[in-house]
Amino acid sequence: MIIAAVLLLFLAAALIIFGAFKPGQERLAMERRRPAEAIPQSGLSRITSSAADAIASALERLGWSRSLAAGLERAGVKITPPEFLILVFSAMLTVLLLGYLLGGIALGLLMALIVPVGAKLLLGFKESNRRTVFANQLDDTLQLLSGGLRAGHSLLRAIDAVSHEAESPTNEEFARIVNETRLGRDLNDALEQAAERMRSEDFSWVAQAIGIHREVGGDLAGVLDQVGHTIRERNQIRRQVAGLSAEGKMSAYILFAIPFAVIGILTLTSPSYIAKFIQSPLGYAMIGAAIVMLTIGGIWMKKVVSFKF
Repeated sequence: MIIAAVLLLFLAAALIIFGAFKPGQERLAMERRRPAEAIPQSGLSRITSSAADAIASALERLGWSRSLAAGLERAGVKITPPEFLILVFSAMLTVLLLGYLLGGIALGLLMALIVPVGAKLLLGFKESNRRTVFANQLDDTLQLLSGGLRAGHSLLRAIDAVSHEAESPTNEEFARIVNETRLGRDLNDALEQAAERMRSEDFSWVAQAIGIHREVGGDLAGVLDQVGHTIRERNQIRRQVAGLSAEGKMSAYILFAIPFAVIGILTLTSPSYIAKFIQSPLGYAMIGAAIVMLTIGGIWMKKVVSFKF
């Protein structure tokens, strides 16, 4: 009964965490909202608010608030750093209790340590996926921009049209550019910051082309068409390289997974054989040497199948 309750708690925490990573839904327009009313907070809400404030203060003192907020923003996560840390800590407590009930305190601590590592990996995956989607949408984005300029719109109006017509994450980044320019920031700086935030060399070219056009003038729509043509050719080459290196990457994954698969099979079929590695200093030395060799081999295989152009 206790294990079932813990599993339900773990499922609830997982739904909360992964639900927080979903894109935000459209909200009610400001003019249609009711005036704010003083809603009494429950005890749990007060505790959560106090914990969030304490975590925010600690992050500010340590200087981690901006970096964590920037990481969440690059990943497209619509929560604040204190809320994210509270969710991770809640998941850690849940899996700690679950591991303790299933296999003891050692298993619980191991599972609890996996949670923050998994959260960091998830943020990295979402950030990488968001950048990839942005890069794939850049060709259509340039077509929207050049089409708006040919229709007679100003550059800022064409950028605003992209923020409404494009898909996520392009619309989010262009909406931020528009908002920053409305607050007084220079358009070139906003574009360069967006290119740096998305780590997109192609979009950096677009920002430079727009900056040069603002200084010397000319047919910006034609320039954007030429930049879009170059980007399409680069993407075609990038896809060809990805296809040619896919076999090497799969071979690297298999070679890297074989030692762990062998250890897992031997642990199930012959536990006494594996136990000898943790019963003598020589066994620990062999484990350490295996970890070093796996690390070196993994780095070498990654360099072999990774290309930058």
